[in-house]
Amino acid sequence: MTAIDEAVDRLADAALTGKPCQPVRDLITDVATAYEVQRRLNSRRHTTPVTGRKIGLTSPAVQQQLGVDQPDFGVLFADMEVTGTAPTGQLLQPKVEAEIAFKLAADLSGDLDLATVRAAVEYAVPALEIVDSRIADWDITITDTVADNASSGLYALGSERLPLSAFEPVDATMRMYAGDELVSQGTGSACLGDPLNALLWLARTARDFGDPLRAGQVILSGALGPMVPVSPGVTVRAEISGLGMVAVTFEDKA
Repeated sequence: MTAIDEAVDRLADAALTGKPCQPVRDLITDVATAYEVQRRLNSRRHTTPVTGRKIGLTSPAVQQQLGVDQPDFGVLFADMEVTGTAPTGQLLQPKVEAEIAFKLAADLSGDLDLATVRAAVEYAVPALEIVDSRIADWDITITDTVADNASSGLYALGSERLPLSAFEPVDATMRMYAGDELVSQGTGSACLGDPLNALLWLARTARDFGDPLRAGQVILSGALGPMVPVSPGVTVRAEISGLGMVAVTFEDKA
């Protein structure tokens, strides 16, 4: 068994049993190998269609914490989208963050610049990403999180959808509440300076990986503020100025 196989097995077993595992950085030491682990893990865990991608590590502070100088990405599948409620029982160590999602109206391949990706966006929509780690205690480095599908869990989209002619992502402000308590806030500029910068980075990276972004896909562009842990029974809502609101209630295990 190769080190890649061992890493895939370790993460897959954690997801299956609901028991977080030790980090996989003892098995893989570079990001390229971590993405191969991600690819194999996803092919084993998900049997539903790909719905898009998620971008992580868009905050300079988090990049500095993990010793990296670029974001990472994971894959979104149809079985990861939730509406209204989130099944807490299938999550290990969930945290939630608010962000702007983009629905694409065109493929993104070939030469890409900011104007190209902006023109490819059909609409923006408020989103909550429920991140989760199969790694115990979120003890992750860049290779751990990439291998673990960028610590993906679930995601929810709001009902308000605006074209970029009516909404400028970089100017947005975000406030996220757990119940009535304000737990996170931030701005569009917190996401690589502009969420569209994050989309451009992903479009180029996905193209270079030979799997470009496609029309109809949803792109979670990255957190606008700090992520926070969640507990069963709580309702989390995020309000993004100029765009609207999105909310998820986490099922009470009891």
